[in-house]
Amino acid sequence: MNHDRTPTRASAWRRLWLVFAQAIAISTGVILAWRAFGPAPAGPALAPDVVAVQEAPHAAAAASSPDRLAMARLEGGFRAAAAKASASVVNIYTRKTPPRRLPNWLRPDDGEDESAQGASSLGSGVIVAAQGYILTNNHVVEGADEIAVMLPGEKVAEARIVGTDPESDLAVLRVDAKGLQPITFANPASVQVGDIVLAVGDPFGVGQTVTQGIVSATGRNRLGINTFENFIQTDAAINPGNSGGALVDTSGHLVGINTAIYSRSGGSQGIGFAIPVSLARQVMEQIIATGRVSRGWLGVSARDVIREATGAAVGAALVAVQRGGPADRAGLKAGDTVLAINGKEIADTAALISETAAIAPGSRAQFKVLRGQEALTVQVELGQRPVVRKR
Repeated sequence: MNHDRTPTRASAWRRLWLVFAQAIAISTGVILAWRAFGPAPAGPALAPDVVAVQEAPHAAAAASSPDRLAMARLEGGFRAAAAKASASVVNIYTRKTPPRRLPNWLRPDDGEDESAQGASSLGSGVIVAAQGYILTNNHVVEGADEIAVMLPGEKVAEARIVGTDPESDLAVLRVDAKGLQPITFANPASVQVGDIVLAVGDPFGVGQTVTQGIVSATGRNRLGINTFENFIQTDAAINPGNSGGALVDTSGHLVGINTAIYSRSGGSQGIGFAIPVSLARQVMEQIIATGRVSRGWLGVSARDVIREATGAAVGAALVAVQRGGPADRAGLKAGDTVLAINGKEIADTAALISETAAIAPGSRAQFKVLRGQEALTVQVELGQRPVVRKR
């Protein structure tokens, strides 16, 4: 039994529309593309490659937002960044095989069984390597029996799933295509509140679209969307179909993968969330190398420790320790408060989960804990985090 996962708040789910997971009726253009693609038998799994990710120069990544904006105005808006990013963003169409059709007398009425046509949906993705690897959201391809990708130039290709990670809502696909243009990854440290960003994707299936806004906030978590949350918040307009698409800076470098929006209407209301490039790259590289994501595991449940004077969280108190788990074997006990891991401060339970998960299973980590009034340093050999499926 896994005790590390942060509980999901029901109220958060009511406020947040995971609109990108919704099945959307595909437009006429999409249907034509799908027909051009046509169903094809699944081919053999492709062998993993060692891929080289394109990284932005540090000087360009460190440029301030005002400098970028002034340069963009001189060069004719954001056309250069939009063109660069758009060449690496694809449209993704998925289809689920319809369930077995029941005889009329077994159905509640004699009307046409709409499910017989199967469920279709759409999303976006980002080319990350010339070998045909595409990064997208897990919920875009989850449960799909057929996946087609509209590449730049309107070429349609069959895609195979290399691996998925439901806990971060990321997935990697692969297509057999030549001449692909991988996106350039921005320096994660370059993303700051107030930076100009562009969202590139396929909203509502109308075709590739670019919208502009700013980074409204960073480090958003506890939204109840994913197990691992560290979202970039933006007011760039993103809508159903943008999911899995690129959030880029004014140089066209990838800063995040658009994932969800806060909305009461189902459309953009100025609050969108993107998975930061740091987490996206970490997950992507593991999936490409091994087909899966491995994370460290402590085997505890915990709660935030709140300082009454300020109301701020100042650590993670262990509520329960799984018998025979990594924490138990290392001597950690219920009631201990974790203050730091390998010298990095742990402010709350979300930080405890994230920092533990970032350490490779089998590695030893130094935990600074408070037991009563005594400060202790405990060496913990982390285990393999069990796979947790989203509910």
